[in-house]
Amino acid sequence: MECTVSWTGSNAVNGSKSGMTFLAETGSGHTLVMDGAPDAAKPENGGANLAPRPMETVLAGAGGCTAYDVVLILKRGRHDVRGCSVRLSSERAPVDPKVFTKIHMHFVVTGRGLAASAVERAIAMSHEKYCSATIMLGKTAEITTSFELLDV
Repeated sequence: MECTVSWTGSNAVNGSKSGMTFLAETGSGHTLVMDGAPDAAKPENGGANLAPRPMETVLAGAGGCTAYDVVLILKRGRHDVRGCSVRLSSERAPVDPKVFTKIHMHFVVTGRGLAASAVERAIAMSHEKYCSATIMLGKTAEITTSFELLDV
Protein backbone atom coordinates (compact mmCIF):
# COMPACT_ATOMS: atom_id res chain seq x y z
CA MET A 1 0.00 0.00 0.00
CA GLU A 2 1.29 3.44 -0.88
CA CYS A 3 0.19 7.03 -0.43
CA THR A 4 1.75 10.38 -1.21
CA VAL A 5 0.81 13.37 0.91
CA SER A 6 1.73 16.83 -0.36
CA TRP A 7 1.43 20.23 1.26
CA THR A 8 -0.50 22.48 -1.10
CA GLY A 9 1.52 25.43 0.16
CA SER A 10 -1.36 27.85 0.28
CA ASN A 11 -4.32 28.93 2.30
CA ALA A 12 -7.41 28.86 0.10
CA VAL A 13 -9.18 31.43 2.28
CA ASN A 14 -6.64 34.24 2.14
CA GLY A 15 -4.25 33.05 -0.57
CA SER A 16 -1.22 33.14 1.72
CA LYS A 17 1.60 30.63 1.40
CA SER A 18 1.26 29.67 5.05
CA GLY A 19 -1.81 27.44 4.97
CA MET A 20 -1.89 23.92 6.32
CA THR A 21 -3.82 22.09 3.61
CA PHE A 22 -2.51 18.73 2.40
CA LEU A 23 -3.52 16.53 -0.51
CA ALA A 24 -3.18 12.76 -0.16
CA GLU A 25 -3.01 10.64 -3.30
CA THR A 26 -3.61 6.99 -2.51
CA GLY A 27 -2.11 4.00 -4.24
CA SER A 28 -5.59 3.08 -5.50
CA GLY A 29 -5.79 6.40 -7.37
CA HIS A 30 -8.03 8.41 -5.03
CA THR A 31 -7.42 11.77 -3.44
CA LEU A 32 -8.20 13.07 0.02
CA VAL A 33 -7.82 16.62 1.26
CA MET A 34 -6.81 17.31 4.87
CA ASP A 35 -6.51 20.64 6.65
CA GLY A 36 -5.62 21.97 10.06
CA ALA A 37 -7.79 23.88 12.48
CA PRO A 38 -7.52 27.67 12.41
CA ASP A 39 -5.06 29.01 15.00
CA ALA A 40 -6.09 32.47 16.22
CA ALA A 41 -2.85 32.92 18.19
CA LYS A 42 -0.61 31.99 15.25
CA PRO A 43 -2.59 32.19 11.99
CA GLU A 44 0.49 31.14 10.00
CA ASN A 45 0.43 27.77 11.81
CA GLY A 46 -3.27 27.11 11.37
CA GLY A 47 -5.44 25.76 8.65
CA ALA A 48 -8.54 27.16 7.02
CA ASN A 49 -10.94 24.46 8.26
CA LEU A 50 -11.60 23.35 4.66
CA ALA A 51 -11.27 19.62 5.20
CA PRO A 52 -10.98 16.98 7.93
CA ARG A 53 -8.00 17.02 10.26
CA PRO A 54 -5.49 14.19 9.73
CA MET A 55 -6.47 12.50 13.00
CA GLU A 56 -10.14 12.69 12.00
CA THR A 57 -9.27 10.73 8.89
CA VAL A 58 -7.51 8.11 11.04
CA LEU A 59 -10.67 7.76 13.15
CA ALA A 60 -12.88 7.62 10.04
CA GLY A 61 -10.60 4.98 8.53
CA ALA A 62 -10.96 2.82 11.63
CA GLY A 63 -14.73 3.17 11.41
CA GLY A 64 -14.74 2.25 7.74
CA CYS A 65 -12.47 -0.73 8.33
CA THR A 66 -14.59 -2.23 11.10
CA ALA A 67 -17.95 -1.49 9.43
CA TYR A 68 -16.67 -3.21 6.27
CA ASP A 69 -15.73 -6.26 8.34
CA VAL A 70 -19.06 -6.40 10.17
CA VAL A 71 -21.07 -6.26 6.95
CA LEU A 72 -18.85 -8.83 5.23
CA ILE A 73 -18.96 -11.24 8.17
CA LEU A 74 -22.76 -10.99 8.38
CA LYS A 75 -23.16 -11.45 4.61
CA ARG A 76 -20.85 -14.46 4.62
CA GLY A 77 -22.98 -15.92 7.40
CA ARG A 78 -25.99 -15.50 5.09
CA HIS A 79 -27.63 -12.96 7.39
CA ASP A 80 -30.01 -10.47 5.77
CA VAL A 81 -28.05 -7.32 6.59
CA ARG A 82 -29.36 -4.15 4.93
CA GLY A 83 -27.33 -1.38 6.54
CA CYS A 84 -24.55 -0.65 8.97
CA SER A 85 -23.29 2.59 10.43
CA VAL A 86 -20.85 3.20 13.24
CA ARG A 87 -20.60 6.38 15.30
CA LEU A 88 -17.15 6.87 16.79
CA SER A 89 -16.25 9.06 19.74
CA SER A 90 -12.72 9.41 21.01
CA GLU A 91 -10.43 10.96 23.56
CA ARG A 92 -6.82 11.91 22.95
CA ALA A 93 -3.80 12.37 25.18
CA PRO A 94 -3.47 15.96 26.41
CA VAL A 95 0.20 16.27 25.38
CA ASP A 96 2.18 15.40 22.26
CA PRO A 97 2.02 12.92 20.78
CA LYS A 98 -1.74 13.29 21.19
CA VAL A 99 -2.56 9.65 20.49
CA PHE A 100 -6.04 8.27 20.90
CA THR A 101 -6.50 6.99 24.45
CA LYS A 102 -10.17 5.97 24.24
CA ILE A 103 -12.38 5.13 21.29
CA HIS A 104 -16.00 4.07 21.52
CA MET A 105 -17.77 2.63 18.49
CA HIS A 106 -21.55 2.42 18.44
CA PHE A 107 -22.89 0.29 15.59
CA VAL A 108 -26.39 0.54 14.19
CA VAL A 109 -27.07 -2.55 12.10
CA THR A 110 -30.20 -2.83 9.99
CA GLY A 111 -31.57 -6.03 8.55
CA ARG A 112 -34.32 -8.58 8.51
CA GLY A 113 -34.34 -11.08 11.35
CA LEU A 114 -30.77 -10.39 12.47
CA ALA A 115 -29.81 -12.11 15.70
CA ALA A 116 -28.07 -9.94 18.28
CA SER A 117 -25.60 -12.77 18.85
CA ALA A 118 -24.57 -12.72 15.16
CA VAL A 119 -23.95 -8.95 15.22
CA GLU A 120 -22.07 -9.19 18.51
CA ARG A 121 -19.91 -11.97 17.05
CA ALA A 122 -19.21 -10.00 13.84
CA ILE A 123 -18.12 -6.94 15.85
CA ALA A 124 -15.89 -9.07 18.09
CA MET A 125 -14.31 -10.87 15.11
CA SER A 126 -13.56 -7.52 13.45
CA HIS A 127 -11.87 -6.15 16.56
CA GLU A 128 -10.03 -9.30 17.52
CA LYS A 129 -8.91 -10.63 14.14
CA TYR A 130 -9.67 -8.67 10.97
CA CYS A 131 -9.69 -4.88 11.36
CA SER A 132 -6.08 -3.75 11.05
CA ALA A 133 -6.97 -0.17 11.94
CA THR A 134 -8.70 -0.90 15.25
CA ILE A 135 -6.14 -3.53 16.22
CA MET A 136 -3.37 -0.98 15.59
CA LEU A 137 -5.19 1.82 17.43
CA GLY A 138 -5.86 -0.59 20.28
CA LYS A 139 -2.14 -0.42 21.09
CA THR A 140 -2.68 3.05 22.61
CA ALA A 141 -6.44 3.34 23.03
CA GLU A 142 -9.03 1.49 25.04
CA ILE A 143 -11.60 0.50 22.41
CA THR A 144 -15.16 -0.20 23.46
CA THR A 145 -18.18 -1.08 21.37
CA SER A 146 -21.95 -1.12 21.59
CA PHE A 147 -24.64 -1.84 19.04
CA GLU A 148 -28.30 -1.67 18.28
CA LEU A 149 -30.36 -3.63 15.80
CA LEU A 150 -33.06 -2.19 13.57
CA ASP A 151 -35.38 -4.73 11.98
CA VAL A 152 -36.80 -3.80 8.56
